[in-house]
Amino acid sequence: MIPYLDTVARRYPPVVVWLLIGANALVFLWQLGLPPGALERFLFDHALVPARFFGPLAAVAPGDWTAFLTNMFLHGGWLHLIFNMWSLWIFGPAVEDRFGSGRFLGFYLLCGLAASLAHALANPASTVPALGASGAIAGVMGCYARLFPAARLTVLVPIGFIPFFFEMPAMAFAAIWLMMQILPGILSLGQEVASGGIAWWAHIGGFAAGLALAPLFHRRAAYRRFFRDEGAFGFLPDGRRNAGRSPWA
Repeated sequence: MIPYLDTVARRYPPVVVWLLIGANALVFLWQLGLPPGALERFLFDHALVPARFFGPLAAVAPGDWTAFLTNMFLHGGWLHLIFNMWSLWIFGPAVEDRFGSGRFLGFYLLCGLAASLAHALANPASTVPALGASGAIAGVMGCYARLFPAARLTVLVPIGFIPFFFEMPAMAFAAIWLMMQILPGILSLGQEVASGGIAWWAHIGGFAAGLALAPLFHRRAAYRRFFRDEGAFGFLPDGRRNAGRSPWA
């Protein structure tokens, strides 16, 4: 189930979303240029290795706490990068529009830090480097669901080689996605992780941070008004379908 289109009208260009996508892409291209040995050392230092902070490696190879931040700009492959940046592109612009660019950047980084901490605390003995923007983006998704509970999403579900598109409430999408993180996250507790996988608790921690922080970052200063023709496909600025005259016009 892949989000394909959101319906929340926006007034300003998503400058920080563009910059974040560009920064992640540039860092990934730089990773690709590193020889295998240098890349392994780079990821050990700048991705998040929980055991270097809360586990057996803390005494012999303690980590730099900046890894809680830097890991969210690293990715493990093209698909990892593309799916994360696509999700940021779908959910980020509407949130940035309501927060403002500076607040959105601070919000994004705080969600990423919360995601990193949740992953490290849930897997304190793991020696596997965790990396990726998905925890911070999960925070953006949680915020989107809180700010626009009535919004509609167009979702792509591939069945074999046939893509199916359907519309669903953003709140329903967020609830289904969160349950898909919580169930395997609970099952993963206490298990030894010998190889890379999905950081379930980073997603859960980031999503929870996004839900909690949304009211603190939502700016209440006046903007220019919306006009009826600015909504996508007849939707209002809060994502609801326009059944008549818009109160925002």
